[in-house]
Amino acid sequence: MANGFLPDQEDRFTTDGNGRLHFAEPCFDAEQGVLLKRVFEEVDSYIRQTGNGSEPVLNYQTAEALAGILDLEVSDQGITGTEFIELVQRYLKQSVRTGHKLFNNQLFSGFNAPAFLGDVITSLTNTSMYTFEVAPTATLIEQEMIKLMCRYVGFPLGDGIFLSGGSNANLVAMFTARNQQAPNVKSKGINVAPPLKAFVSETAHYSFDTAANLLGIGSDNLVRVPSDACGRMIPGELDRAMKQALAVGERPFFVGATCGTTLHGAIDPIDELAGIAQRYGAWLHVDGSFGGSLVLSRNYRHIAQGSHRADSFGWTPHKLMNIPLICSALLVKNRGVLQRNLTDLDTDYLFHQGEQAEDLGKKSIQCGRHVDAVKLWFAWKYYGLNAYSLRIDHLLELAEYAASQVTGNPRLESLVPRQSFTVCFRYLPGGGVDVNSFNLQLRDQLRKSGALMLNYGYINDQLSLRIAITNAEMTHQDVDTLFHRLLSAASELEDRMV
Repeated sequence: MANGFLPDQEDRFTTDGNGRLHFAEPCFDAEQGVLLKRVFEEVDSYIRQTGNGSEPVLNYQTAEALAGILDLEVSDQGITGTEFIELVQRYLKQSVRTGHKLFNNQLFSGFNAPAFLGDVITSLTNTSMYTFEVAPTATLIEQEMIKLMCRYVGFPLGDGIFLSGGSNANLVAMFTARNQQAPNVKSKGINVAPPLKAFVSETAHYSFDTAANLLGIGSDNLVRVPSDACGRMIPGELDRAMKQALAVGERPFFVGATCGTTLHGAIDPIDELAGIAQRYGAWLHVDGSFGGSLVLSRNYRHIAQGSHRADSFGWTPHKLMNIPLICSALLVKNRGVLQRNLTDLDTDYLFHQGEQAEDLGKKSIQCGRHVDAVKLWFAWKYYGLNAYSLRIDHLLELAEYAASQVTGNPRLESLVPRQSFTVCFRYLPGGGVDVNSFNLQLRDQLRKSGALMLNYGYINDQLSLRIAITNAEMTHQDVDTLFHRLLSAASELEDRMV
């Protein structure tokens, strides 16, 4: 035995008389069982420390210092089990604790035990989602999750597929719309298509530009429609832009509405946009990557009114439903359209005849695809439908409380009315200090100290701090702690500038 609890590396291999290398130990034995037990002890400690707030959100290090701590180089001989545990400890210690209740930087946070265990189990079974043959239980679970999500959105005859994030959902939605408008493109290429024009708001996600680029439509043919002061697409401006496109011989084929923009948390007027898209014969997609889970709420789902009129809906449970990344789906109103996206799949080495269940790979642009639906299923089964409805209500009410903390403090200024789960504001320093520069320094100081993490962006050239309320474990007291730490850090920063 080595000085750890696994054998020396050279003991793990043997060579036969022909010099061929063989593993000398089975793929799993008692020693590796010890390793797994030790790793899960570290996992348990990490979860508890993160949940009780005893550790900072981040142990900040420069990139150079972090590389030294991690010892990144891979050696010829490998390491012992004890050294492996030390690596795990260092990795966890230096990682951002996204489960911390004061991690408000991204549009996801928190820890979900049944979903985490679902992720472990899918990695353990290590299958792929292309055929029922290799993933029978996972196939049935994904179909059930798609059916349930379609029911919430209002697609009773709908279908869908899990894919690699909200950006990918936007891409596949535009891909589907393109193939509906110009089906010959699949075989003949983009040159046979009429001049296609897509429309999104000026605050929509950048992935729409990427999608237009990848699909051969061209990012110049993606029209950024003006938004109102709250970041919502203006319906009259959409109608004007689509009418203008028709007048010059272009075909308006796609409208991307947003249910929860990245910075403002804005909800486009989906119902009105649906009527306009329908009038021009365009596909309406709702990017609900952030705010799509609003449809779970009994008290606030009306905010996303009109979603049932869309042709497709992107929904990312790894955000507000607190499922480990990646967990994202594209839902479509009509069954069969995703299959028609693809050319004939004459691949008898993968898709075999005779199975009673559907092979999901026939409607996915991915071949090998991670099992993402199972962790969502585990969480939904464990907590139930009612708990998730209450969760979304709780997050919205917490966000409203956070917004009230801004409007109730004369040193804080709201930069846009709260619409969903994000609060955009800035601190107002005295003494003629540049406000943008001050708030950028404030945010950086909070992050590097590990006190809390929030993000920022620009609204009309004004730097806005953004709090994202996505962790349902947060309470009013946690929101109070967040603002107390922010205001204390701001006061200290002001004192240093005097």
